[in-house]
Amino acid sequence: MDGTNLTRRSLAAYDRPVPRYTSYPTAAQFHADVGPADHRAWLAALPDARATVYLHVPFCRQLCWYCACNTSAMNRKQPLEDYAQALIREIDLVADAVPHLLVGTIQWGGGTPSQLGAARLAQVSRHLAARFDRASGSETSVEVDPRYCDEAFVAAMAEAGVTRVSLGVQDFDIEVQEAINRMQSVEVTGAAIGRFREAGVRHVNIDLVYGLPRQTLDSLSRTLDVALAIRPDRFAVFGYAHVPWMKSRQQLIDVSTLPGLPERAAMADLVAERLVAAGYHRIGLDHFALPTDPLATAAGRGRLRRSFQGYVAEELPSVIGLGASAISSLPQGFVQNASDTKRYQSAIAAGILATERGVATHAADRLRAEVIDRLMCNFTADLDEICRRHGVASGSFLAGIADLPALIDDGLVRLDGERLHVTDDGRPLVRFVCAAFDQYLAHGKGRHSSGI
Repeated sequence: MDGTNLTRRSLAAYDRPVPRYTSYPTAAQFHADVGPADHRAWLAALPDARATVYLHVPFCRQLCWYCACNTSAMNRKQPLEDYAQALIREIDLVADAVPHLLVGTIQWGGGTPSQLGAARLAQVSRHLAARFDRASGSETSVEVDPRYCDEAFVAAMAEAGVTRVSLGVQDFDIEVQEAINRMQSVEVTGAAIGRFREAGVRHVNIDLVYGLPRQTLDSLSRTLDVALAIRPDRFAVFGYAHVPWMKSRQQLIDVSTLPGLPERAAMADLVAERLVAAGYHRIGLDHFALPTDPLATAAGRGRLRRSFQGYVAEELPSVIGLGASAISSLPQGFVQNASDTKRYQSAIAAGILATERGVATHAADRLRAEVIDRLMCNFTADLDEICRRHGVASGSFLAGIADLPALIDDGLVRLDGERLHVTDDGRPLVRFVCAAFDQYLAHGKGRHSSGI
């Protein structure tokens, strides 16, 4: 699809907020009736004690105005030390609940995990390794701010077993960087990547964002020129989510400098065209990977999955989240730790899980979750097969999807029997296709970001 076609179909019709569908039900359905006791019981009842472990570090050296993550500026030693110790104690609480856990992929996210410091990251990693067995060949990834990434830090990460790093770039254009309060030169970014590669950490991801203030098609094209020259294994390219009602720092962005909807659509098209032409496989909605990358391999085999960490290649049944605001995905539902760092640390210090909200899932949720996951990952879903697996008649299920005829009329999807396909034109709008299967979603302004 190109931006012109989307404009002719009326961008305004899809100018509304929809979830990113990193889970179903989404976090908007989480509530306080799910708490620490539920969390512990769900951990203890894991039928297959294998899981990805995600560790959240809610700190950065300084705040970028575009960012909607749960993070704050923190440079003082003691709060960082206290947080690392809380993570260690939380690992112990989880180990008490599910001592036979086999850990697969380990992902450090934030915020900026590197802000915790190499020594503390290594200390937490060692404790995790001491309490749980590790699946052979599994990956350890960490998000890194290349502006604060010296040789000592790189060496410590390599020694700690980090196999993949994700570096935030967003945009290399100076005017865009000024508008989002993130000054980061090409030279600094390239030097950080070079250090990691020399240290043996050869898997590198780069994060870019389109739809940023002062960003144009020309400036984005120049950023892509530089980023492609680096030749990372993967790109994650997200549309800027302007949600100032959720993150007050975004109020510092002049909305008059944000690209309009046609420009955003054209930017998404430009990214896809350039990266695919450079040999990257398009993965799901917003990722691109070299053909040899595990994400591309998983996508080619129809085994790609979507989680709160984005697209993942490893088919593990559960995710255990550690740290403030971290979300766990378990067979019984989802649980989320307290987002406030002090509340999180107080709960852990008291010897209880810091669970503050969540949602228990039921049969209908699990059916719809599988449909949404298949659409987000493969852009196709065999509704008959999925419904049979969940003991539901596909005809009655399809009849209840009220928005499906409009999506077909708009050319976003086509229905071959009971197999639903997202078209090339519909691919950038796949979140709207998924929204048709979301029984909780109320259209209109809300806590979600724009779907374009």
